[in-house]
Amino acid sequence: MPFGKIIMLSLQARQPEGLPVQLRADPRRFWERPMNFAQRYTTGGQFNGLAATRDGVIGAVILFVLMSCWPFRTVPTGSRGVITQFGAIKGIQSEGLVILAPWEKLALFSIRAETATIERADGSTADTQPVVVSLTVRYSVKPDKVAEVYEKYSHDGDLSSYVQTASQEAFKAVTARYTAPDLIAKRQTVSTDIAIALSQKLAMYGAQVINIDMRNFSFSQDYMNAISAKVTQEQLRLGAENKLKTVEAEQKQKVAIAEAEANALRAESDGKAYANLTIAKATAEALRVQNAALAQNRDVLELRRIEVEMTKAGRWDGKLPEHIYASAPIPYFNTGKELAPARPATRTAGAQ
Repeated sequence: MPFGKIIMLSLQARQPEGLPVQLRADPRRFWERPMNFAQRYTTGGQFNGLAATRDGVIGAVILFVLMSCWPFRTVPTGSRGVITQFGAIKGIQSEGLVILAPWEKLALFSIRAETATIERADGSTADTQPVVVSLTVRYSVKPDKVAEVYEKYSHDGDLSSYVQTASQEAFKAVTARYTAPDLIAKRQTVSTDIAIALSQKLAMYGAQVINIDMRNFSFSQDYMNAISAKVTQEQLRLGAENKLKTVEAEQKQKVAIAEAEANALRAESDGKAYANLTIAKATAEALRVQNAALAQNRDVLELRRIEVEMTKAGRWDGKLPEHIYASAPIPYFNTGKELAPARPATRTAGAQ
């Protein structure tokens, strides 16, 4: 029987009792004749709930079919679209618009940075000291490994459980290479080694390590007490060394000052001695020149003597010396009386 005839018979059988006879005679005219809301959902002046329910179900089915078969989808930034067909992966789409066939499905897969936190990861150092640390690992799925990860490990890109296990193993392997003091002193190197070891382990899961943060390095209480005592002793030793260096520096400073003063005095003495020597040399040279001149011309000596005598005569005040010293020349005796000026001689009578 044709499909259209089946629909017509079904509509004819389900016609409400209140429909006009003309519409009952030919059900096709029911769809051709326009109806308003009151005519469609009222019968004999009463609301027809069956018709409203029927139309609501038909609308919901149509909407569901449209949504299920809608071919246009979008893949947001930081994600990849995994296209599957009856459960099998058919392709990986990057960000943007995706057109799907009705029998295909699109699953969003994140390739953004994810965080895995490992609280109290424990290990043992090379000197058999237990160590506990908290780790925060940031990782992401490699874009070219999306299909493999989706198929084997995760449908949304969350690999935190795998990262936590791998981080524990990497931390144990790396801490076994270092002593306890080196773990503290070489923290950055230890973090780098853990990141390298973890990257090798996560490669099998299609993930890559972005960075690792280590927090709260802790050892046993006995070891921490021993470290504290050692640090205290080291600080005391450094303080004593610094004090000794200070004293040595002060002594060196005093020695330097004393040497500078001695050098200054030596330089001053040398300068004075050099000056005296220069003066003596100049005086000797002058005497030598004078002697040579006197030896060549004895009249010069007599001239000098005359000059000296003239100088004395020019300074003499006309008085004889009152005191005579031994070996001093005695030109005259001072009787304490001044000489009277000579009077001119007069002739007496007998002389005439």
